[in-house]
Amino acid sequence: MKNKINDLIDEINNFKGDTTEKVEAFRIKFLGSKGILKQLFVEFKSVDPSIKKEIGQALNNLRSTATVKINELKDSLGNSVQDKNSYGDLTKPEETIELGARHPISIVKNQIIDVFSRIGFTVSEGPEIEDDWHNFTALNLPEYHPARDMQDTFFIEKDPDILLRTHTSSVQVRYMENNKPPIRTISPGRVFRNEDISARAHCIFHQVEGLYIDTDVSFADLKQTLLYFTKEMFGKSKIRLRPSYFPFTEPSAEVDIYWGLETETDHKITKGTGWLEIMGCGMVDPNVLKNANIDPEKYTGYAFGMGIERIAMLLYQISDIRMFYENDIRFLEQFKSVI
Repeated sequence: MKNKINDLIDEINNFKGDTTEKVEAFRIKFLGSKGILKQLFVEFKSVDPSIKKEIGQALNNLRSTATVKINELKDSLGNSVQDKNSYGDLTKPEETIELGARHPISIVKNQIIDVFSRIGFTVSEGPEIEDDWHNFTALNLPEYHPARDMQDTFFIEKDPDILLRTHTSSVQVRYMENNKPPIRTISPGRVFRNEDISARAHCIFHQVEGLYIDTDVSFADLKQTLLYFTKEMFGKSKIRLRPSYFPFTEPSAEVDIYWGLETETDHKITKGTGWLEIMGCGMVDPNVLKNANIDPEKYTGYAFGMGIERIAMLLYQISDIRMFYENDIRFLEQFKSVI
């Protein structure tokens, strides 16, 4: 029996399988449920006890040799197939590469930045984890000011001085502290408010806020800038400003554009009025300038801010803000053709 096993080991070592079919047939022949190794172990039961240990070691060697040989052949064939696919036929068409798409929030943010960069606005950024001074106090919102209730805030580790920023106005404060007028900057970024998530609101969203400070800046300058923006962004040339209140601007206004009433969708999103609110704005409060060490007797300025999600929902007629954050590939693939 030992001679038979040695002959089988020689057969295994000399086997050369050049196809997966031959290797599989070889595996079944030796290691299959009805293969040679199975039959030999059946015969092993009747081997003389005096040589049983020697025959058992030979059988284990046979099984190990067959297993190693089969694995080597499979690896060799697998590599050769891969090489053939990669380099064999250079005339074959290449595999198509699936193109990704920019997120609609990124698309709209870049469009807004591009519009304002044409009239000299630079981009400024700041930390998302802020302190009370830059997020509230420097913006004319001292402690216990009732207007703080307008923004439900996420505080960090129960520290009343450290929080997730509720607006990118905090970036404007930091910019004013480190730069002298004239200042012309926009601050895009992610902000956080402790609000219930629904189709129209989310606890995480994105803003772009603008700031212009120089000598003799007037409300007329602000209106002209906003009119330029609405023409470039929406193709709309009719706006209106309604009196409003923001702690860091005085006077303050809400900006509406005339969207029109040409379609059923227009009637729906404007509630039959034709007008849509798109942002808030106003002249920078002198106290804010003073807190940033800018002389309010010499300089004036205006500020404005808008939600990027709201602009994106208008441009692409998206009815549910939650779609921006669900990473649904079917939704995101719709923006492949948008630069």
